Amino acid sequence: MSPLLSALLLLSLNLGILWLLMAAPIGRRTIRIRRTFQTAPEAIWRAIDPAGEEAAWHHSVISSRELQNRPGVVEQTYAHLDRHGEPIRRLLAVEPVAATPEGRAYSARIIDDSALDAGFWRNYRERREVSLSEGGTTLLVEQTDRYRGLAFLLFRYFVLRREMRALESWIETGKSKPNGHFEHPLMQTALAVISTLILWPFFGLTIGGLMISTFLTLVIVLHELGHMAAYRTFGHTSVRMIFVPLLGGIAIGGRPYNSLFEVATCALMGPGMSAFLVPILVAAHDMSARGAISGLFSLPILTFLLILGAFNLLNLLPMYRFDGGQILRQAFRGRLSLLCASFGITFIILWVGWQIHVPSAALLAGLAVFTLLSLIGARSVKPKEKLEEMTGAERMLISFGLYAAVMIHAYAIIYSAHLLF
Repeated sequence: MSPLLSALLLLSLNLGILWLLMAAPIGRRTIRIRRTFQTAPEAIWRAIDPAGEEAAWHHSVISSRELQNRPGVVEQTYAHLDRHGEPIRRLLAVEPVAATPEGRAYSARIIDDSALDAGFWRNYRERREVSLSEGGTTLLVEQTDRYRGLAFLLFRYFVLRREMRALESWIETGKSKPNGHFEHPLMQTALAVISTLILWPFFGLTIGGLMISTFLTLVIVLHELGHMAAYRTFGHTSVRMIFVPLLGGIAIGGRPYNSLFEVATCALMGPGMSAFLVPILVAAHDMSARGAISGLFSLPILTFLLILGAFNLLNLLPMYRFDGGQILRQAFRGRLSLLCASFGITFIILWVGWQIHVPSAALLAGLAVFTLLSLIGARSVKPKEKLEEMTGAERMLISFGLYAAVMIHAYAIIYSAHLLF
C-alpha cells in the first residue's frame, strides 16, 4: 500500500470514528443496568433513595438531603469541584413510584446544577427500582437522555457500572472506594503501545513503519503533556491523560474552565510545548550533518521533526474540534476578526503544502475533508455562568502565541520535508 493511500485510509477511518462518537444522531436512548446484591431490600433502598439515611454512601457524594422548604426536591453535593473550586451542587426533583409487594422505586430529574446550564439536563431522566429476588435484592437503574454521538452514552454506561461496583464494595465493607483502573498510568501506557501497533500496518510492516508509528504516538503524548502542564498551571488539582487507540489522546483537567484565557491557553499549550522541541531537533540534525554526533541519527531526527510539525500544524487548523478552533473562538470574538484569523492560518497551512510540493488536487481534497470535519459537532456543554472575558493584553498574548506556534511547526515541516524528499 502506497504512503498516500495509507494516509487517506487512516484519515478516513479517523473521520468515520469521530463522526460516530461525536455527531451520529443517536437520539433518545435509555441505559439499563441490573445488579443483584446479597443484602436486604431496605439496606439498598436507604442507599439509593436520594433522601435516604445512607444516600451519601458513594465516595464522590458529600451530602444528599431533601430540602425542608421544597418537598420532593433533594440537594446533592459532590466532591467534584466547579470553576470556583467549590463542590458541585445539584437539585433533583424526585417523584416516588407507588410501592408494590415486590419492591420500591422512584424517578428523578435534575432541575439545577451549580456547574452546568439547566438546558444540559433538559432531556435527562433517571429511574431506580429495588425489588426482592431469589438471589437477594435486585437493583435496576435506568438513565434516559437524548444523545448526539456515542461518546457520552458510553461514558455514562461505564460510570454507572463503576457505581454498581462501588455499591457492592460499600455493602460488603462499609466503604466506597474508586474502582476504575482505566485512567491508571500503566493502563494508559498499555493503550499507547496498542495504538502504536494498530498504526504500524498503515506505514508498512517494516522497521521503518514501526519507527513512524512509534514517533506518532510519542508526538501525541508530548502534545497532551502540554495541555496537562497548562491545567496544572491554572490550579487543576487532578489532571489525567486518556489515550484512545487510533484516535489519539485527551487531556482532562480537574474542574471546569474559569475564563476564556484559561480555555485558550490550555488549548495552545498542546502544540505550544511541542514547538519548543523544533529548534532542538533542528540543532541536533545540524550536529549530525557536521559529524558532531553519529550520522545514524539524521534520518530518525528528520522523521520525528516532520511528524511533530505535521501533527501539531494540522491540530492548529481553525476547526471547531481542533485546538486551533478552540483558541481562535476565545481570542477573536468578532465575526469578521475570527474569519480573517481563520483564513490566515488556513492560508499558511496551504502555503506549507505548496512549499513541500503537495499536488494542488491533494491540497484541495485535504481542505474539503477538514471542512467536513469542522462540521462535526457534539452535545453542547454550556456552563451555568458565563466565563470571564479576556483582557486586551491576554488577547494579544494568545494571538501572537497561536501564530508563533503555527509558524514554528510550519518551519519544521518545510525543513524536514526538503531534506527527506
